[in-house]
Amino acid sequence: MRKTFILIFLIGVLLMSCSKDQKVAVISTKFGDMVVEFFPDAAPKHVENFQILAEEGYYNGTTFHRVIPGFMIQGGDPNSKDLDRMNDGTGGRAGKFFGIGRENDPESWTVPAEFNDTPHQRGTLSMARSQNIDSGSSQFFICHDNAPFLDGQYTVFGQLISGIEVVDQIVNSERDPRDNPLDRVEMTVSLVDKSEAIKNENN
Repeated sequence: MRKTFILIFLIGVLLMSCSKDQKVAVISTKFGDMVVEFFPDAAPKHVENFQILAEEGYYNGTTFHRVIPGFMIQGGDPNSKDLDRMNDGTGGRAGKFFGIGRENDPESWTVPAEFNDTPHQRGTLSMARSQNIDSGSSQFFICHDNAPFLDGQYTVFGQLISGIEVVDQIVNSERDPRDNPLDRVEMTVSLVDKSEAIKNENN
């Protein structure tokens, strides 16, 4: 009898752990919300980095500062919080020390590349970077259309599960010669349980 009870208890614990809700990101803009599901198995450091920054409130007030129809929308630069459009796209840091940069200087932290087999397709969340493959920080982009030429060169770490129509509206904003929307498209980013995000979408 005792063995049966222990077995039932262990099965219950296992089922509870398996059903633990995963966190998704809700990226809110004046055009509506985008909900992003993460790929921790493919890019664990990038997922952790994004979640740390989101929990800090680091993304709140930043803008989508580069939008190109048929390609992507890019944001997450803290420099975009001010009104100087010329420095947009030049800032950012990682959420913690991942072994790159100076450990005692957070502004120097970046994320090492985690290239994987996940394709860049419509709605993909991927990490922006410079020519240095290990220069990812806070800036990210969401694909407006399939972009197979980026596969294996940029780190995919998530995918939109709702809100692709928001991407369509943002990417079609009137923009300047640097592809920066003339009217600011600010964001706030929060982490919520996936079940809660889906429930809110259905209401």
